Amino acid sequence: MVTPLGADTVAQRNILFIGGTGVISAAAAERAVALGHRLTILNRGQSTRPIPEGTEVLHADVRDAAAVREALGNREFDAVADFISYTPDQAQTSMELFRKRTGQYVFISSASAYQKPPTRLPIRESTPLKNPFWQYSRNKIACEELLFRAYREDDFPLTVIRPSHTYDRTKIAMVGGWTDIHRMRNGLPVMVHGDGTSLWTLTHSKDFAKAFVGLLGRPQAVGESYTITSDEYLPWNQIYQLFARAAGVREPELVHVASETIAAHDEELGSNLLGDRSHSVVFDNAKIKSLVPDFTATIPFADGAREIVQWYDSHPELQQVNEAYMQLSDKLTGWARQGA
Repeated sequence: MVTPLGADTVAQRNILFIGGTGVISAAAAERAVALGHRLTILNRGQSTRPIPEGTEVLHADVRDAAAVREALGNREFDAVADFISYTPDQAQTSMELFRKRTGQYVFISSASAYQKPPTRLPIRESTPLKNPFWQYSRNKIACEELLFRAYREDDFPLTVIRPSHTYDRTKIAMVGGWTDIHRMRNGLPVMVHGDGTSLWTLTHSKDFAKAFVGLLGRPQAVGESYTITSDEYLPWNQIYQLFARAAGVREPELVHVASETIAAHDEELGSNLLGDRSHSVVFDNAKIKSLVPDFTATIPFADGAREIVQWYDSHPELQQVNEAYMQLSDKLTGWARQGA
């Protein structure tokens, strides 16, 4: 079994990412390699995102335990970061695969697991975990409970990370994605959930990566949970306006529609709104900053919105208009304007 890291451990870590090509994990991979860590990525090899040069890549489906064992051989790691366990059975399998291979197992949970609606702000790691609206969040809570039990009873070297809405240039934060940009540019009303004043925290993946990589291999982090977000929080009205400005639209027509109304017409979209986006989320990052003192989120969302729109403008093949969402927006904004 890997010996837990001590204070005299050299700065370079031997790290494994399970996944490694998503919005969060790709930025973390770039950061880890840039800092000189030895990085291995385990995934199915189906992503088109580039892998940082110098990274070892192992191809196996993490859901196939035998294939993972074969791919890993006798490798051991200072830290293993699991980006793709979403249910307790997946977390259980991952835990069994890596409990004797690593000095730290980092589970990526979700800030949506925090109490919804929150009874107080800012949200801290001590905020209760409870989300009656969204199954995704309840599954993450169940994963955490399973893993923390293993930490308490069997010394499983767990660290839990709870990111909130983390984005890169490929992810449009508005509910309708590119369809909302399309509507803005064509003078069509754009649906904004609620009254647009609830506060939301958006974190660039590069900022997230600073704190995330900074805690890998730190023995103080074992047995702890950390929220990693930007310190900037914005009302949804402003988020939509920043996207409009980035898209060259001076006066977008923003029409407010109750989240419950949207949920009544689109159950999947509604579970996300009621379980996360419709609630104000402001986070206290003091705990992660005490562990990684040089962590500061430096990318304001005004810059992020421009980066996103520029990316999509340079990739017209990604500019996909969702006709079902177009029809839903037409219907609900029409009703809202009639009732105004």
